[in-house]
Amino acid sequence: MTTHTTRSAELNPAEAVTIAPMKTAADAQAFYDLNAEWITAHFELEPNDLELLNNPHRVVMDPGGQIYLAHTGGRTVGCVALMAYEPGTYKIAKMAVTPACRGRGIGRQLLVHAIEEARLMGARTLFLASSSTLVPAIRLYETVGFQCLNSNEWPFMRFARANVFMRMDV
Repeated sequence: MTTHTTRSAELNPAEAVTIAPMKTAADAQAFYDLNAEWITAHFELEPNDLELLNNPHRVVMDPGGQIYLAHTGGRTVGCVALMAYEPGTYKIAKMAVTPACRGRGIGRQLLVHAIEEARLMGARTLFLASSSTLVPAIRLYETVGFQCLNSNEWPFMRFARANVFMRMDV
């Protein structure tokens, strides 16, 4: 899969943002590209990243989760995965917003949308993992109600970059 970037001059900050489920191969490509863009800017893609990004239907959607994409100005500019585990337990993962669109509240819109969808799916508990180097992301998660866990309370596989683990009861 290839990586794309969007120049800020091509985007109108006043344009509305819509969020929709992933449906097409182009959506899957955008999900891959957006995540590869942010991960490689700060870290390295790990085998578990590639497994999920190359197989989003099998890894996320087939087990009962969903991937949502943010669109504005005819472009896909953000994404988030809602991964289903045991009944009532979901994980927020692979949230990304292209650099040209950061600071416009798109990440918050994606996160709130994923939380609302999780509630509709019967979620009682949401988890997420992040890195302490991603301070704006951690602040965002805290503002919507996520609270930090001790690392021994994290019930999922781990990424080398993840050292902040969070939970929210919904």
